Amino acid sequence: MGEMFANWHHLSFSGDGWGWNLLRGLSSTVQIAAGAYLLGLTIGLLGALGKINGSRLTQWLLEVYTTLIRAVPELVLILLLYYAGTGLINELLELMGYQPVDISGLVAGIAVLGIVQGAYATEVIRGAMLAVPRGQVEAAQAFGMSGWKVLLRIILPAMLPFALPGLSNLWLIVTKDTALLAVVGFSELAMTTRQAAGATRAYFMFFAVAAGIYLALTLVSNQVFRLLEKRVRRGQPDVN
Repeated sequence: MGEMFANWHHLSFSGDGWGWNLLRGLSSTVQIAAGAYLLGLTIGLLGALGKINGSRLTQWLLEVYTTLIRAVPELVLILLLYYAGTGLINELLELMGYQPVDISGLVAGIAVLGIVQGAYATEVIRGAMLAVPRGQVEAAQAFGMSGWKVLLRIILPAMLPFALPGLSNLWLIVTKDTALLAVVGFSELAMTTRQAAGATRAYFMFFAVAAGIYLALTLVSNQVFRLLEKRVRRGQPDVN
């Protein structure tokens, strides 16, 4: 423990300290997590609608997608989608007569984790939609609302209280899954921590600090989702 306190100077924001590097790593982690989460929500919403109202072929394809993504470990999916996915995109561009593009690690990380998140979000949102009382939807249709208006004004607001607990868990999962991008060389918080620990030999201190940062991010996220859930549950019985 005394050795840990002796190494605190490595966390400084001046000289050879790693303070700014850790902050940049945290910034990259939050950017990837937020981008992947939003992409996953978009995929999840479309996937849930497709599973509920889509054709048999659409439902079958979505079932294959959600089953495969949830069955294969995230690390394997990241390696597969990161390398094979970027290579496939460039091959398609070449076939169409375009020059290959250099896909940034940030964009690739968001896309890879977003696809993984989308499979889980599909099931969370689908379950929440099915929990909305059918009578509310039928009443809206009886008033002449179009399917789009029913979705925006009835289904989405009514499903939020059912979906938020699962969606908050997905956010916490994606913040931790960003650490898996270190295996493809992307410099987020976990990768930066490993580099700092290797350069200074202060392994315990840097990994303890990184754990504290992840914990702080989790606590702040929990509070935000708690406030959001309280807001969308206004007028409903207290479930606590």
